[in-house]
Amino acid sequence: MSDEKKLTSRSQDYSAWYNEVVQRAELADYAPVRGCMVVRPYGTALWENVQGGLDRRFKETGHQNALFPLLIPMSFLSKEAEHVEGFSPELAVVTHGGGKELEEPLVVRPTSETVIGHMYSKWIRSYRDLPVLINQWGNVVRWEMRTRLFLRTAEFYWQEGHTAHATSEDAQEETMRMLDVYADFAIADAAIPVVKGRKSESEKFAGAEASYSIEAMMGNKWALQAGTSHFFGQRFARAFDIQYLDHNNELQYCWTTSWGVSTRMVGAIIMAHGDDQGLRLPPVLAPYQVVIVPIWRKEEEQAAVLEATERIAAELRPHYRVKVDAREEVTPGFKFNEWEMRGVPLRVEIGPRDVKKESVVLARRDVPGREGKSFHPMGGVVSWVGDMLDDIQAAMLADATAFRDANMHEARTLDELRAIVADGWAKAYWCGDPACEARIKEETKATNRCIPLDQEDWGPHTCVVCGQPAEEWSHWARAY
Repeated sequence: MSDEKKLTSRSQDYSAWYNEVVQRAELADYAPVRGCMVVRPYGTALWENVQGGLDRRFKETGHQNALFPLLIPMSFLSKEAEHVEGFSPELAVVTHGGGKELEEPLVVRPTSETVIGHMYSKWIRSYRDLPVLINQWGNVVRWEMRTRLFLRTAEFYWQEGHTAHATSEDAQEETMRMLDVYADFAIADAAIPVVKGRKSESEKFAGAEASYSIEAMMGNKWALQAGTSHFFGQRFARAFDIQYLDHNNELQYCWTTSWGVSTRMVGAIIMAHGDDQGLRLPPVLAPYQVVIVPIWRKEEEQAAVLEATERIAAELRPHYRVKVDAREEVTPGFKFNEWEMRGVPLRVEIGPRDVKKESVVLARRDVPGREGKSFHPMGGVVSWVGDMLDDIQAAMLADATAFRDANMHEARTLDELRAIVADGWAKAYWCGDPACEARIKEETKATNRCIPLDQEDWGPHTCVVCGQPAEEWSHWARAY
């Protein structure tokens, strides 16, 4: 980071702040193709840590990774009418290859239900083949008109799980299991408190019978859909003839699911935790958990400081992701600002006095200024650092949870909802009528984020729009 110009503050222009942080922290940059991004090494390291946390959970629940093609025959998408209708405006289509016009256009995958359904129809023959639990890490293309780095780009990176089951109950259990996996990752690894819920009919995935999501509150109090899990019933199985012979030797259609998390999660981490100094990264996911900055003024101090720095780094490296910043062409203050911008959770400072005292200074990124600094003996530094990283992880989750809860309010009338969603999330009962949902969106720009699975009763149960009886309430908020 060479640009020392002060960041735009979040309160002044949240969108500008976000874009500046992404670029100055060297997470990503704009690609030559409109709407696409280049994920830089620091951003890739963060995404790899997200991948690692999710991939471990997938494999613990019995899923295997596979790779499916980027190009899909156009005819595949037309087999499930609602699915193709939902994606038609976003498709990128290849019409020529090898200098010739193709007999059938090929779609650059916007998602892989169709091609995976085709393959499952070849692989699945008997109940003994089920369940099929497969995940894919890859990229997809959706020709978005309004893009923003990580949050919504024409090409983005993600994982998409696709499973096939013998019964509806098994598929529904899988759908909810993966929603729980996403929530566990968001809370435990990303330190983002999320709400689990069901999407309304107008908000669900094209072709799904039911869609579920984890919803997170960002620093400007908007919502972000951070992960989704879909129950397809037998729609795709019937469209792609995914059948199996049951115990009675009779042909049955499978029940299928899909679920996904994308690089949008990186955007969620930025916006849920960042401040006016830049990123604040949770230790579990941070590319560097610790940065060590040696400090000296006189040449005769340099050798002793660097020797102590390397000794401490050698102790820490087997346990944590460590960066030593021994650059001589910039000042310690410049280094402090740079690593604060890049969100490294913990900074270790070692100067001549520290060497003599056999101590180090630990500076927490989540606590600004002197309050975040403490002195610790070099002996036992691995333990000191570990305890502090654990404290930072827990504190970041606690701060994000307190922020979310303080900006979530109940609405009894449309006027109350309108006032709340101007600067937060509203909890409001809704009768289920799409017309009432559409009116809220039209008049407030807020959407139905989800119908929470945890439906605590805070009646009376009347729709916030029409006043008719309502069985469930939803979270309403402006969203990315």
